Amino acid sequence: MSEWLSTEDFIPEEYFGFVYKITNLQSGKFYIGRKQLSSTTTKALTKKELLEQTDKRSSKKKKVTKESNWKNYWGSNKDLLNDVKELGKDQFKREIIKLCRTKKELTYYEMHYQCTYGVLLFPEVTYNDNISGKYFTRDLIF
Repeated sequence: MSEWLSTEDFIPEEYFGFVYKITNLQSGKFYIGRKQLSSTTTKALTKKELLEQTDKRSSKKKKVTKESNWKNYWGSNKDLLNDVKELGKDQFKREIIKLCRTKKELTYYEMHYQCTYGVLLFPEVTYNDNISGKYFTRDLIF
């Protein structure tokens, strides 16, 4: 299954990103993560663009927004990526569980769903081993 499953059709330009769940259909093991739909970087203007400026006080830089690789993204967890490579993409279900309009909302809901699904409490059923790079499975006493 290579397409993202979502509860609604959405216009990517209207959202900042989404929280997703990828589930291994053989084992039931899952991963909760987040993905931005685009990124914005600052680039220097070209010589031609500088010459075309009418106001000499104008910035010498411009913001450039580009779509991310969200359509074919499979997460950042090495164990998950190894399983996808070994078992094949058709053995996994990818679902968008929350669309978010801002970076703060995206950060909040990723943590919310990681806590809701207990990703650190049930390491045998999840690929997640940390939340926000601050809370790790290894730090919890069972």
